Amino acid sequence: MQSTSTAAKKFGTFGGVFTPTLLTILGVIMYLRMGWVVGNAGLLGAWLIIGISFLITLCTALSMSAITTNIRIGAGGAYAIISQSLGLEVGGSLGIPRYISQGLASTLYIFGFREGWLSIFPLHSPFLVDLVVFAVLITIAYISANLAIKTQFVIMGVIVLSLVSVVMAAYHGSMINPLEESLRWGSFKGSPENGFSGSGFWVVFAVFFPAATGIMAGANMSGELKDPRRSIPVGTLWAIGVSFVIYVLLAYWLSRSASEQELISNYNVVVDKAYFGPLIIAGILGATFSSALASIVGSSRILYAMGEHRVLPFSKFLSGTSYNGQPRNAMLVTGILIFVTMLLRDLNAIAPLVTLFFLVTYAMINSVVIIEQRLGLISYRPLFKVRKWIPWLGLFSSLLAMFIINSTISLITFAIVLSVYWYLSRQNLETPFEDVRSGLFVSFAEWAAKHTWGMKSMQQRAWKPNLMVPIRDIVGARGNFNFLRNIALPKGSINLLGIEADPKSNRLASELEDLSLAFRDSGVFSSWTVIHAADFARGVNYSNQALRSAFFRPNIVFLNMQEHDDYELELRPVMKECIRLEIGVLLFRSHPTANLGKRKMINVWVSDRQGSWTLGWDIGNLDLSTLIAYKLKKNWEASIRLITVIGNEKEMEEARAFLEDLVNLARLPNTLIEVHHGRFRDYVPDAPQADLNIFGMDQDLPFQFVEEITLLTQSSCLFVKDSGHESILA
Repeated sequence: MQSTSTAAKKFGTFGGVFTPTLLTILGVIMYLRMGWVVGNAGLLGAWLIIGISFLITLCTALSMSAITTNIRIGAGGAYAIISQSLGLEVGGSLGIPRYISQGLASTLYIFGFREGWLSIFPLHSPFLVDLVVFAVLITIAYISANLAIKTQFVIMGVIVLSLVSVVMAAYHGSMINPLEESLRWGSFKGSPENGFSGSGFWVVFAVFFPAATGIMAGANMSGELKDPRRSIPVGTLWAIGVSFVIYVLLAYWLSRSASEQELISNYNVVVDKAYFGPLIIAGILGATFSSALASIVGSSRILYAMGEHRVLPFSKFLSGTSYNGQPRNAMLVTGILIFVTMLLRDLNAIAPLVTLFFLVTYAMINSVVIIEQRLGLISYRPLFKVRKWIPWLGLFSSLLAMFIINSTISLITFAIVLSVYWYLSRQNLETPFEDVRSGLFVSFAEWAAKHTWGMKSMQQRAWKPNLMVPIRDIVGARGNFNFLRNIALPKGSINLLGIEADPKSNRLASELEDLSLAFRDSGVFSSWTVIHAADFARGVNYSNQALRSAFFRPNIVFLNMQEHDDYELELRPVMKECIRLEIGVLLFRSHPTANLGKRKMINVWVSDRQGSWTLGWDIGNLDLSTLIAYKLKKNWEASIRLITVIGNEKEMEEARAFLEDLVNLARLPNTLIEVHHGRFRDYVPDAPQADLNIFGMDQDLPFQFVEEITLLTQSSCLFVKDSGHESILA
């Protein structure tokens, strides 16, 4: 058994997301309950119910799209999304109940298939039908997800034909009834089960709403998609849009094709009114079969992902895969779960849990986006952006729908989730990835108390530029005011460190106070202090050493290289000490005439990796350079160009692929890429013009190189050394 899924076939947007999502939404409710919904609520009421239901799922789908374009999502769908954002404890507290509810959903769909089958062959044994359908489903899913996807293509064809049968009926005159007054806005007469004693709007809503809860079917396949960052948003939103149009048009067709009495008393009204009824029955069988198949495949992927993250007992077994990367062990356990629940024969008592676990998952996904948006961390830069009110609407509507459907079971659902969270929080789970909690804790600490202790170092996802700017010449600092502000804005900070030889002088202190106030007035938090030291380098180094134990210590030292500076005695010792203390360094050399130009183009130079072009989490001394470039791009409304010059011409394609992967994983849209072959110094004079050129450096960066590059590029240059605690991929 392999432990990874690298050999697994990857799926595209249509097969991996759109098809399973659409088939799950176009389920048994569309065929067997849509007429009853229209009969009770009327056309306008039915449209309102459809609109509210799809509004809830649309808000969640938009929130999910924002998250999936901001993280490197792995297997597990919603579980992976929540775990990578709020931690394994929260992800597992929803993942475990959601996995069980997915298994229950599979059983419910199997029972739905049985009912459709018995309407054709009433003498067949119900349990035997269940058993045969289960065996076929588990066989398809066990062989491979590829076979499951291909099977769903066939089912998609059957459902399309059933809808064609509805269109043909309309074309041949089924819509002969005028729209009755009671079918404009319904009279809510109830159902055969309650003797037509009446039912309210929200009761009808609760019956219909499960039809709209299939939006996670594609996301559950996240670990087996070629490009989940693109496929999940595109496939899910298209599936929601297409299914919404189908439901709206079907409601109108039913309101014009059948009377109120037919709609509320005959659950097979769609079969009776269609042009060719057997196609509708085939659609019912196909819809339940495909939904059961999607649930089996999706739930096994959730279990596999939890096994990979060691959330459950026997995790090593659960995370095992076949030779082609299929999670066979998780599939076997899922099959056992479904078979056991089939023996219960009647799941009506716990069926609402299935819908409610979907809704609590929706609520949590919207909560993740709300938290990310409120924190405003630089690591939250989704390629798919949503307005701030969308996740709030998704959160409140999901919670409201839960208590409308069943308030008692909603409370039980929350109790189950909290119980699982309490259990997992005591297991000391090791998170294999960064989550947003680091940023949440830091932001809370900033708000609650600046002297909070406990977090030893800033987390990569919570990173923001906290600059220390050594100053002995206030004129140079004023000249870089906007440059420093644009690096720090909006969430960073600037600590002005005055170095003054005369302990009796207050001139620099007064100037720094005014400058610090100007930064705060412009939207950047700033503080200042003055160190009395005759030696510039020692004053800066002692300050950095003293601040090592501070909670909100500076993580970047900004050195403005001016003509009167002694590079070897004043700047180089500071650079060396910063590297030793793991503090980032920005050495800025302003061009004497060009300065920062139009602030519209930034060149980031990537050093020749000489055969090592594989992109991992450690990308060398490039994280801080790219982060600073991104900050300036946002605040200048500029463009970024990544440039590398390599010595081995055979590595041109590898280098280009490295830069393309970096742009994709770092979420840097509209970033230019250039790869050139030759000697670096020979190419620099011919490089595309930029307002700022950013280069990596080490502690032995020679003064001559700084001067030479500034002249060759005819621009201001920024030389950067990472601290080791930044990550552009976070």
